[in-house]
Amino acid sequence: MAKMHSKKKGKSGSKKPAVKVVPEWVELSAQDVEGLVVKMHKDGIQAASIGQKLRDQYGVPSVELVTGKSIKKILKEHGLAPQYPDDLLNLIKKAVNMRKHLKVHKG
Repeated sequence: MAKMHSKKKGKSGSKKPAVKVVPEWVELSAQDVEGLVVKMHKDGIQAASIGQKLRDQYGVPSVELVTGKSIKKILKEHGLAPQYPDDLLNLIKKAVNMRKHLKVHKG
């Protein structure tokens, strides 16, 4: 976002709190969170969406705070790590859809 009275770009935006301790209001244990991550991945949900779903529906502020491991590390331990990163797969899907669209709508 640009600053109003200068020609430079600002550094505004929300930041994650620097707390390294699990809040006491989190009700799920580390094993429960790992089980949910594995279950959601088997249901076809991507890693970024798993984190959002855990935050919004289960009240887990950070998987890494609760378990000590990232979502990708948990998936790798259970042998479920994707062959390609999610962001690369999304770019490939976007390119395929764009080609399909351009084939239909020649211009």
